[in-house]
Amino acid sequence: MVASLLKQRSKSDVPRIILGDQNSKRIQMRHIAIVALLSVCTCTAVRAENWGHWRGPTGNGMALNAAPPTQWSSVKNVKWKVEVPGRSSASAIVWEDSVFVVTAVPTSKSVGRIPNLDFKLLCYNRKNGELRWQKTAVVATPHEGTHETNSFASASPCTDGQHVYAHFGSRGLYCYTMDGNLVWKRDDFGKMQTRSNFGEGSSPTLVGEKILVPWDHDGPSALYALDKLTGKTIWKTPRDEPTCWATPLVVDNDGRKQVVMNGQNFARAYDLETGKELWRCAGKSERPVSSAVADNGLVFVGGGHKGFFLGAFRMDGKGDIKGTDKVVWSMDRDTPDIGSPLLSSGRLYFYKGKSGQLSCVDAATGKPHYLASRIPGVETTYASPVTAGGYVYLTARNGTTVVIKDANELSIVATNSVGETVDATPSPAGNELFLRGEKHLFCITAAP
Repeated sequence: MVASLLKQRSKSDVPRIILGDQNSKRIQMRHIAIVALLSVCTCTAVRAENWGHWRGPTGNGMALNAAPPTQWSSVKNVKWKVEVPGRSSASAIVWEDSVFVVTAVPTSKSVGRIPNLDFKLLCYNRKNGELRWQKTAVVATPHEGTHETNSFASASPCTDGQHVYAHFGSRGLYCYTMDGNLVWKRDDFGKMQTRSNFGEGSSPTLVGEKILVPWDHDGPSALYALDKLTGKTIWKTPRDEPTCWATPLVVDNDGRKQVVMNGQNFARAYDLETGKELWRCAGKSERPVSSAVADNGLVFVGGGHKGFFLGAFRMDGKGDIKGTDKVVWSMDRDTPDIGSPLLSSGRLYFYKGKSGQLSCVDAATGKPHYLASRIPGVETTYASPVTAGGYVYLTARNGTTVVIKDANELSIVATNSVGETVDATPSPAGNELFLRGEKHLFCITAAP
């Protein structure tokens, strides 16, 4: 509709407005109505191009209206590329004309294995990659180390277009305005004791007026719901879970929102308003990392380290649902470990462990389309798969992204590389794809 209106409105079609002429007044009102409609449609298009959370607007890794390119290199189809100081495996988030990343930069006081770090939130101009502003949330020396492949700034930021939130785990959660002014901070959660000193990494989740903060570690674990405008605790639910790196997923079940969390002991759902546990189901894997996805009344939770489990659960269960009809189907092999599953068009995609071997199953039944298929160029994976424009983007640690069709059959479309390590999940928005590499932030777009 918008396209047809634009075609009709050539320069010669713009009406002359003469006050006092009733016909012209009618034309004027039509002209105003057309401009208003175009403005509304334009605003809607802008909103559709946002990627405000590391798993996108649905939480499933799916971009609703994006169509980024399928081919690029370190120079081809690179709109811009900027060096980002420090180190982070957190994903970029995109809102309108801004791109946000977090990082941890060693300071001059850094000595020994655990450095003193400047924990930062940076904002880049989406059009050209220019740094708009950067803010130091805190300068601190972490109380424990991290895995050699993990960073001290692994949690992805999130935004609702009003505020942007940077979560540095034990160093606190920080709320900023979109132009970089600190609104509030919470640095009183305590100090995480992570399994084997593997480090921290769970990302917060925004929903309505709340921001959810996961806090699973080898100490007193909990899930927090904070007021996103003030940072005050709305509820805190203790969790008898050891270290978990998953991010909460909010799903709707007959008008009642649930918070679904992975866990080593149980996959669980909580009432969003009260924090009360609704249902649980035991799994069979240790130190879970992958986050849940959900659609059409089912939620999918799994893990793949020292045990394999992936289950499809109905969301109307109560109490312990293991062995009941609330478990629609389950798998005990080739299940995801580090990367979270991708749910798109009734298909569930996931890697076997972190090997890069890809499976695709029917989400409703668990029936496989293909299982543990090797993807040339994709080996060790930390990033989760995402989908946009009818394609699935599979990114390996070596910087290679293989693009396949979002379809029942495995069909490789292109193989690309930015030439440096990539651990962060890609962020598709509009006709662009944002890749956070070990050293650079890339904006990938097709040449005009």
